[in-house]
Amino acid sequence: MATDSDLHCLFTAPIEEQDDSYVIEIPKQEVELGTLAPETLYRIALLQSTGGPSRQQGEPESTSESRSDEPSREPEFAPSSPPVAEGETRVVEIDNIGDKGDGVARIDGGYVVIVSDADVGERLRVRMDQVRENVAFAEVVERLPYYE
Repeated sequence: MATDSDLHCLFTAPIEEQDDSYVIEIPKQEVELGTLAPETLYRIALLQSTGGPSRQQGEPESTSESRSDEPSREPEFAPSSPPVAEGETRVVEIDNIGDKGDGVARIDGGYVVIVSDADVGERLRVRMDQVRENVAFAEVVERLPYYE
């Protein structure tokens, strides 16, 4: 089973019927932001959404049960609601370097934070300068030791 460090992206999408198949569309922003690449093979996991209609009329009801004491597998943010606000500080770890040389971190289930003047593996306290629907831009407030 893959770990969170193997997670490339996380989004919500319906399963749609198309001819003799079912299709899940990947949001264009996942490719445009550099998270995914066309013509690349990926392993995909599906998690049933707890919000909104989960089945169509006439479909059998799911037999899986959810316990309230189990952690939710849903991301903590909706696609239109960023998990951070401008001016907020967070501790992040830089996972990789983007095309323009900035550090890239992921928080709260996959939300992307771009940090200028950061290197892979650094653990940083950052301040969110600009927050958008699917990405935030932050600056380093403090460089932290890896084990704190």
